[in-house]
Amino acid sequence: MAEGSYDFVVVGGGVVGSAIGFGLAGRGARVAILDQGDAALRSSRVNFGLVWLQSKGDGMPDYGRWTRRSADLWAAFAGEIQDLSGIDPEHQQQGGVSFCLGEAEFEQRRTTILRMHNQVEPWVYETRMIDRREVEALFPGVRFGPEVVGASLGPHDGVSNPLRLLQSLHGALKRTGVAYRPDAPALAIRRDGGGFAIDTPAGEFRAGKVVIAAGHGTTKLAATLGLEAPIVPERGQLVVTERVAPILPIPASGIRQTRDGTIMIGTTHEHAPDLTTRATTANAVDIAARAVQVIPDLARLRIVRSWLGLRVLSPDGFPVYHESETHPGAYVAICHSGNTLAAVHANDLAEAFLAHRLPDTLASFHPRRFHVPKAA
Repeated sequence: MAEGSYDFVVVGGGVVGSAIGFGLAGRGARVAILDQGDAALRSSRVNFGLVWLQSKGDGMPDYGRWTRRSADLWAAFAGEIQDLSGIDPEHQQQGGVSFCLGEAEFEQRRTTILRMHNQVEPWVYETRMIDRREVEALFPGVRFGPEVVGASLGPHDGVSNPLRLLQSLHGALKRTGVAYRPDAPALAIRRDGGGFAIDTPAGEFRAGKVVIAAGHGTTKLAATLGLEAPIVPERGQLVVTERVAPILPIPASGIRQTRDGTIMIGTTHEHAPDLTTRATTANAVDIAARAVQVIPDLARLRIVRSWLGLRVLSPDGFPVYHESETHPGAYVAICHSGNTLAAVHANDLAEAFLAHRLPDTLASFHPRRFHVPKAA
């Protein structure tokens, strides 16, 4: 028996699917989001919370432009979902740094930043290298280790609380009339007349269009609709310290202080074909060791918890968005930067799905790129 008929069914209720569903509903579409609930392998659980531009797009300039677009939209997006839900996603955009240990690391980072600048228009990144003196000025009162020679500084970078973001989005979905079903993971999707039928444990849902943004469950579902959705799962482990007085006014890649005073330290990058999520002491030690090289006084703090989750990565690390050629109206959305890209997913991507046309600016994200022969 059909549970309902919608303009769009979004398969996946994590940050990516929820942001897309929110954007669609805000533009007048009748939307259902089908989710696995708390049993889902949420990337939000291992997300460091960065809304980060300075490292995005090396080798794919359109990704840099796409990320900058999202960074520019984030403040308004955060305000909108907070107003609707009453839950603050804790967004701040005061810039961010990536620390460099030693001259070799500094020069490597400088080379990367210069290369990225050369690939796009000057307005996209505006990231610059800063020396130790400038680092110390950004973090008054922090004693840095002798190996910290400088950092890259991204003026458009920022941070949010990924778990609060998901809560805020879900609250906003309710206020915009989205049917969020945490008890209805998609089991199968098939063509049904001019639209689609989605089988779930809670019954059948029907929609004119369907967006598959189900994280690690995307590949199998997408294949039945002629959609290519290659995913390379990656484990990432984080550690969190006890609460301390505010010492880190802006976030850094790998070290940031949360609003409640804990210091979050990360992260690992481990290939995870078995999708296991077991944290290890060895990883925690490695993560903490680099943090202590940057800020030796962190060694005095107690680690209160450590956990590990799974990231959703395409083979080259860049997003994948496309529409099925065999089943028009079926779309797929894959990215590992759901937190950073939430604002542009809720705006530009939702508009593209609603218009039934992906703009040329998203052409680089089609999976056909994985089949282009590499130059000899």
